[in-house]
Amino acid sequence: MEALEAGGSWELVHAAQEGDRSAFALLYDKYVDIVFRYVLFRVGDRELAEDVTSETFLRALRKIATITYQGRDVGAWFVTIARNLVLDHVKSSRYRLEVTTAEVDDSRPVDGGPEQQVLAGATRDALLECVRQLGDDQRECIVLRFLQGLSVAETAAVMERNEGAVKALQHRAVRRLAQLLPPELR
Repeated sequence: MEALEAGGSWELVHAAQEGDRSAFALLYDKYVDIVFRYVLFRVGDRELAEDVTSETFLRALRKIATITYQGRDVGAWFVTIARNLVLDHVKSSRYRLEVTTAEVDDSRPVDGGPEQQVLAGATRDALLECVRQLGDDQRECIVLRFLQGLSVAETAAVMERNEGAVKALQHRAVRRLAQLLPPELR
């Protein structure tokens, strides 16, 4: 049953644990974009995000034998590794964590004419500016839940909290965003 969850990802994990390099390559292909977007949102530098993403998968490959099924998608494990690398970077270089978002959403198809595109872009920019104003925990919760699309359980695993704490954090973050949003966007 566990192998069928999350699109066969756990089947690929088991194959990689048995030495199948192509299975790990398929895991990489499936999760690299999610990890990269998460890291890019956190560090705001494309080259650094690429480096951290590469290091994430290198560490995952080294530790693939240690992971066991815990009822959630293996993607949460990759994001947790990435999160820890970002935190290590912040601590080691005294780097101030700034969120730049110009590249986060560039791949979305745009509907409507030029006016609609400008309005949508302005709305997105205003919303992301409000997300930047949140505290670190609230911002991370919003990024994981809504920009990365992780479930409450996956977010809890990444943030090393219980699901109830993540739900409360998400609730407070959404309420704070509502306060920060300009009245015309509410």
